[in-house]
Amino acid sequence: MLATLFLISTITFLLMNFLPGSPYQNEEKLTPVQRQMMNEKYGLDKPAGERYLIYLSGLAKGDLGISLQFGNQPVSKLLSSRIGPSIQLGLQAMLLGTVAGIILGTISAMYQNSFIDTFASLSAIIGRSIPNFIFAVLLQLVFAVSLKWLPIALWDDGFRSTILPTLALAIAPMADAARFIRTEMIEVLNSDYAELAKAKGQSKVRIAFVHGLRNALIPLITIIGPMTVGLMTGSLVVENIFAIPGIGEQFVKSIVTNDYATIMSVTLLYSVLLVVIILIVDILYGLIDPRIRLAGAKQ
Repeated sequence: MLATLFLISTITFLLMNFLPGSPYQNEEKLTPVQRQMMNEKYGLDKPAGERYLIYLSGLAKGDLGISLQFGNQPVSKLLSSRIGPSIQLGLQAMLLGTVAGIILGTISAMYQNSFIDTFASLSAIIGRSIPNFIFAVLLQLVFAVSLKWLPIALWDDGFRSTILPTLALAIAPMADAARFIRTEMIEVLNSDYAELAKAKGQSKVRIAFVHGLRNALIPLITIIGPMTVGLMTGSLVVENIFAIPGIGEQFVKSIVTNDYATIMSVTLLYSVLLVVIILIVDILYGLIDPRIRLAGAKQ
């Protein structure tokens, strides 16, 4: 994990040196002397190697640098004020989408080639094909504009403000979970132990959800990790549609304005979350399927 994060931070720093323009490219009123003074203030006049060592030294101390475009405040403070809404929405959307997808995929596999299976499969295809911002606008039109049940946007109405963006973001993980579970569950339901359970008189629902689901979850866990991080770090368009002060909007603005410290910090934050999620996924493999732990012990 540490080696991965070191490589990512190094590559990100190197890429920043090839980024065209400067943080002051939109400040037309600045004179060359003023630009030079700004570069000296923020250390941008130093050689790349020296700036790299300063950057690594700051990371070791937990110092992510100063944002050059967002009020010259510490990047750590900027991220801490923005990441909360993105993480909340991401976790809610992943939890809702995964649970709904598991139920939908399992039911689809139980009634393979029936109308229920066709409907569930079609729903999954539509959910994966249509961008989440389309669903976001439709949800606003129906539940906020027409029915007036929920707020159309903003982040100042408690849990009610999170319902529509959570639903919009949950569509994609629901579709992916449903497709994966259906494929795996069909194979599980045709296995020998499922046939034995059926011969013993157990119901199809019990066989699917009690005996089969555990084995069908392993491939799903593989994709849940990256999807969770993607949702936690924010969806730019959905956040803009619902006026959510998340990290996605901030990241894109930092790229447009060449805010080096913010770009590198958000990239590193995403990477930290990803490697931690991958570690958790590896642990869950062993919890779900003890054979994985046994195989590792024999090696």
